[in-house]
Amino acid sequence: MPRPHKRRRIYGDFKSDYFKPRGKPMTVLEETVLEADEIEALRLADLEGCYHNDAAERMGVSRQTFGNIVKRARQKIADALINGKAIRLSSVQSPELVCPNCGRRWAEIYSRSGGKACPDCDKKKNKKLEERG
Repeated sequence: MPRPHKRRRIYGDFKSDYFKPRGKPMTVLEETVLEADEIEALRLADLEGCYHNDAAERMGVSRQTFGNIVKRARQKIADALINGKAIRLSSVQSPELVCPNCGRRWAEIYSRSGGKACPDCDKKKNKKLEERG
C-alpha cells in the first residue's frame, strides 16, 4: 500500500488552462495533462528560479519529491512540444484559502486534514519562536 500524499501548497494564479499547436484542430490532437502541483513546481523552479530546497519547502514537500514533480512535468512538456500534443493545465481541486492577517492566497491539494495555517505567517511565527529559544 503506497504512502498517502502530503499536502502541497499551490500559489500560482494561472492565466490559461490550455495550449495547443497552431493550425491543428483540437479534434485531431492528443492531449497531455499537467497537474496543479506540476505547474506550481515549474513556476517555482523555472520562472522564479528557486533552489529545489526552497521551492520544496514552499510547496510543503521534500526536496526529492519536488525534484520528481519537476522531472515529471518537464517530461510531459517535452513530449507535448516534440510530438505536437495539446497541453491541458489541470485546475486546483480544493477551495482557495486566504490569510486574514496578510491576505496571502493559496490552495492545498492532496490534503487529508485541515492545515489552514498561512504558509507565510506561520513561517514568520516559527522563525520568531526559534530566535527567542
